[in-house]
Amino acid sequence: MTTTRGTDTDAVTGSDTEVWVTGLGATTPLGGDAPSTWSAMCAGENGVGALDDDWAAELPSRLAARLRVDPATALPRTEARRLDRCEQAALVSAREAWADAARPQADPERIAVVIGTGVGGVLSLLGQDDILEASGPRKVSPHTVPMLMANGPAAWVSIDLGALGGAHTPVSACASGAEAIATGLDLIRLGRADVVVAGGAEACLHALPLAGFGRMMALSTANDDPAGASRPFDAGRDGFVLGEGAAVLVLEHAEFARSRGARAHGVLVGAGVTSSGRHITASDPAGQARAIRTALRSGGLTPEDVGLVHAHATSTPQGDVAEAEAIAEAVGRHPVVTATKSMTGHPLGASGALGAMAAVLALRDGTVPATRNLDTLDPAIDLDVVSGRPRQGAWTAGVANSFGFGGHNVSLAFTAAGSNARTAGGF
Repeated sequence: MTTTRGTDTDAVTGSDTEVWVTGLGATTPLGGDAPSTWSAMCAGENGVGALDDDWAAELPSRLAARLRVDPATALPRTEARRLDRCEQAALVSAREAWADAARPQADPERIAVVIGTGVGGVLSLLGQDDILEASGPRKVSPHTVPMLMANGPAAWVSIDLGALGGAHTPVSACASGAEAIATGLDLIRLGRADVVVAGGAEACLHALPLAGFGRMMALSTANDDPAGASRPFDAGRDGFVLGEGAAVLVLEHAEFARSRGARAHGVLVGAGVTSSGRHITASDPAGQARAIRTALRSGGLTPEDVGLVHAHATSTPQGDVAEAEAIAEAVGRHPVVTATKSMTGHPLGASGALGAMAAVLALRDGTVPATRNLDTLDPAIDLDVVSGRPRQGAWTAGVANSFGFGGHNVSLAFTAAGSNARTAGGF
């Protein structure tokens, strides 16, 4: 059944079309591709480091999770120069995901692209403004507008693939990447596409965003312990660590994927997209729970079916408690829960897509990564949060949550690839 949007009492519409995840791509603070990122997640590696740049010297939070591999190095120099870093990350991840899916040979008019971002090309915007102020308008790059526009990542990926079925850009703060995947599900189940390249990208490590988040008291200030700064659900957490990255999933109508002999990493069965309509920044457990329940219902799942949850869990004192309440209310306390932002930091608009990838792989491989830095579980969080070592098991269904400023709530529901799919083993 298709994505259901609105209240969790709305009727579910659409068909029972099955949607496979056939390709995965990523570039993150843990690795320059999806396999290395997943391996590092399972090993509990750290992607957070100190900011020793001159521009960060006076910031209260001098921490960040930078990309492990500069995406510009994976692109021809002439191509990289005309792209913002956010666009570079999206393009690198999309190319990897497309290759991982064995480059589906679909009608170009039946291929769509949906890449979300929270802020888009802010590095280009601020960098070109510096050039304008210092040297005047004649020195501003002619590529400035294509580099700064939020739809740039989706546009470049669609151009690269020759996708003619639409290029869409959800901009819903930290829920952008997850909403992109939910939109991809809709496009396939509404009959508008056979293949959708969906995900999120973000690259905004700059003094201004860091100063702004710092003034909100949202960032960790554990400057003397970068590796231990991002600690979702831990009693000692003091804020999130800003990160960057991109993750992309190739979604396919199961009949089309089966006809070409594709193999599936997993199945996207449902999504819930809600708005809290309450506060511009505060978390809303009720709105989050509605998104989770809607995702389950639209995927034909019950709370008892859910074995694992990839939590949004950014490591903020209030946000983690609110999400824990939402999970317990909507699903219960039985699923195992992981929070991989403990390793990657918080890559804003890319985080939902990265969490979706982690959930798919956890179901596929029967391995839930441990939440790093979880030394003492906050007593207010009554969940089975995996810590110390990865949890092994055989789970058939899971959800990935993603919540953003503005009251954007998205939950994605996945199942392991069924017996009628040729399952991907490893990468």
